[in-house]
Amino acid sequence: MSDDLLLPPTGWAMNRRSALGLMGASALTAGLMPTRVIGQTASGEEMITSHGYSFYGDLKYAADFPYFDYVNPDAPKGGQITLSERGTFDGFNRWASKGNPESNSGVVAESMFARGAFGAAPPADSLTDSYCLIAREVEYPANKTYCVFHMRDDVVFSDGSPLRAQDAAFTHNLFLEQGIRSYARAVSRRITGVEVIDDLTIRYTFADEISRRSLISQVGGTPIFSERWFNETGERLDSPSVASPLASGPYVVEDYDINRYVVYARNPNYWAWDHPTNVGRHNFDRVRFEYFADATAEFEGFKAGVYTFRSEGSTRRWATGYDFPNLNEGHVIKQEIPSGNAPNMSGVIFNTLKAPLDNRNVRHALQLALNFEWIKESLQYDLTTQTVSFVQNQDWEAKGLPEGKELALLESLGDLVPPEMLTEEVVTPHTSDPSNPNDRRNQRRALRMLAAEGWTVNDAGRLVNEDGQTMDLTFLVISSWDDTRKAIIDRYVNTLQAWGVNVVADEVDSAQGQQRFLDKDYDIIHTRILTFAAAGTGLNQLFGSETAEVSSYNPSALRSPLVDAIVEAALDTDNREDEVTALTALDRALRYERVIAPGGFVPAYWVAHYDMFGRPEELPPYALGVLDFWWYDEEKHQALIDQGVLS
Repeated sequence: MSDDLLLPPTGWAMNRRSALGLMGASALTAGLMPTRVIGQTASGEEMITSHGYSFYGDLKYAADFPYFDYVNPDAPKGGQITLSERGTFDGFNRWASKGNPESNSGVVAESMFARGAFGAAPPADSLTDSYCLIAREVEYPANKTYCVFHMRDDVVFSDGSPLRAQDAAFTHNLFLEQGIRSYARAVSRRITGVEVIDDLTIRYTFADEISRRSLISQVGGTPIFSERWFNETGERLDSPSVASPLASGPYVVEDYDINRYVVYARNPNYWAWDHPTNVGRHNFDRVRFEYFADATAEFEGFKAGVYTFRSEGSTRRWATGYDFPNLNEGHVIKQEIPSGNAPNMSGVIFNTLKAPLDNRNVRHALQLALNFEWIKESLQYDLTTQTVSFVQNQDWEAKGLPEGKELALLESLGDLVPPEMLTEEVVTPHTSDPSNPNDRRNQRRALRMLAAEGWTVNDAGRLVNEDGQTMDLTFLVISSWDDTRKAIIDRYVNTLQAWGVNVVADEVDSAQGQQRFLDKDYDIIHTRILTFAAAGTGLNQLFGSETAEVSSYNPSALRSPLVDAIVEAALDTDNREDEVTALTALDRALRYERVIAPGGFVPAYWVAHYDMFGRPEELPPYALGVLDFWWYDEEKHQALIDQGVLS
């Protein structure tokens, strides 16, 4: 996996494949191909050179692999696929910490290791592997104190100018100086030096006495931009811009109308169409995104053929909305495709920077206002399952009491571990009465818990503290969110108000909402926390105290010395068994913190599309891949045109 330390989310597929967002390493798989040991350092350390990287030293694909197993190497190239986005955008600098960039604009960039053009990282059949792309080889000692990338000599930017090691070094430093704060802070502590050896060779040196878990995959996954372009244009990475940074990716911005649409076209100067990591991929000549102000207009646009592929996120619409002529006549295909990804932990999230939400017991009490059982039956058509774990249905999901190696790990952390974590079963969501959105039993329980923390209901029915101050909370809502999500928020807010909490739902447009989210200018928000499958240093951006206030991947701003210690323990493991033990303890600790009232998930992709696309018969486990390895069928498209379905 490429982006171990997390840059801003890059693209349409990111929201649908976040299970892979934090890879440093994962389990070994049968039939893996070993890397190649070629010599020793002066101190006798083994030197390894390879066509890719996996922390445990093994790769699924051999150096001479022709293409990934799951792609169709003969997939036709051509045509256009059109998808939808909701909200607004103000430019194409996806890496800016300000503004509201077009959500797919990271597609223009590549790195030493192969990246996913629209967010889904290759290969989609392994959680462990990264394969060289701009680099032809990566070289490193067995102790992973540094790495050297030997680059290809045929790589060019989209304007045809050569990409060299100096550009990679410039980009690394650019992210440190102008990049997203949590990323820059984490990288600067771990990567101590970048040396350009020659035009095609670059060395990264890593800090002493830190985990080597994912540093090679980190530097190998960093996007590379043109130094000359930034110098000539005066553009900055930390500022919004309608200019797309010059990079080497397979797609470039071809056309756009701010807040209406954007078209990404296959790069005519792209250097790597025949590279093994690209064969059977990037098959559409054009990928167009139509922007809509709200969910209703968006769905009506699909029914009318304004866009041709839709990933459905609304249970109500999936259950009741797919009854229109183009679907009933067979022109639109509706499918439920199994997903091998763990679901993200989504739901009502509390910002722990804000009092009284910095109190775990207050958060616990406010969790009880979310009646998932009522939501599932009344708003979600009984189609969802409640998420109980940050790593739902994975081998490292915490269950019951800690025991064995997990118990030993927790005990080794001493006073950081609350005694009840050792003696009580792992935290699971409360249950509620599905017949009443405000479960009276949970209300009584919550008010008792709040009273113990100094919050009681006064004669006016308001929840106040010992100084008579009301509990005032703001729930941030984005206007472009779908009706079901807003209905869940409304129900939750109404319940809290019935308990005496002075809470308001503050609905803002997507641009304002994006900035407030980045600034953590909210008390409560309905969003997600990414899942994890391995011990990568990106865990510090998700859950670490050091970057909590600035990380856009930590919406609760969790700051827990216990979580920090478990993450460090996970990073220090050198085998998968111990890694799984640490990840299990991490799930247990995160659930103990009660930063989220969990919502539900569906273990499948819900998709609908006009009958004009092809895809491999067997999809890989970790990606739907519509913008990666699906393709355009010209004959089917023409048939839809001939029938007047599409123009």
